Amino acid sequence: MHGAALTGWLLVALCAATGAYCLLRMRACVGAERRAAGGEAVMAFGMALMALPAAALSPPQWSWTLYAAVFGAATLHGLLALRHGGRHLHHLVGSLAMVYMALAMAAPGAAGAHAGHTAGAMGPAGGIPLLTGGLLLYYMAYVLRAGTRLVPVAATEGGPGPAWATRPELTLACRLAMALAMLAMLVTL
Repeated sequence: MHGAALTGWLLVALCAATGAYCLLRMRACVGAERRAAGGEAVMAFGMALMALPAAALSPPQWSWTLYAAVFGAATLHGLLALRHGGRHLHHLVGSLAMVYMALAMAAPGAAGAHAGHTAGAMGPAGGIPLLTGGLLLYYMAYVLRAGTRLVPVAATEGGPGPAWATRPELTLACRLAMALAMLAMLVTL
């Protein structure tokens, strides 16, 4: 995840702004939409931390294990939500992708390098590991689908908060921004 410094800082800014919007949306919504916004805020802030350029902050090796644990818990929460009628499969895929990236960075010898491109269990040397390729395809399809749906729609009653916090197209733009950031992070893995 530690590519060029400018790219890293742009990802940090995008993800932090998205996380802040998700927190505002969380305060303005109720029920399932509130829980979804909270999950998206955790994802966005986690992505912002993971995208910090290595020149600015070289995280200790144990931090990748912490990321894997946090997003592993989010994955379990997503599985339980799906089992009980939840509809956010995308959140589950995102959590799994974050666990995968954290484990790739925690691998011996990774230390901020491109650990996913080494020979062994992850895939052949010089190639894209199967899981990375699958996640890239998923997020490309998600971005294209979300981009085509990103048109202004009539405001609906979203909750007790301000109208700007519950606009469906802003929520979709938030999810699109996070999917684009995930794509950028997977490409540099």
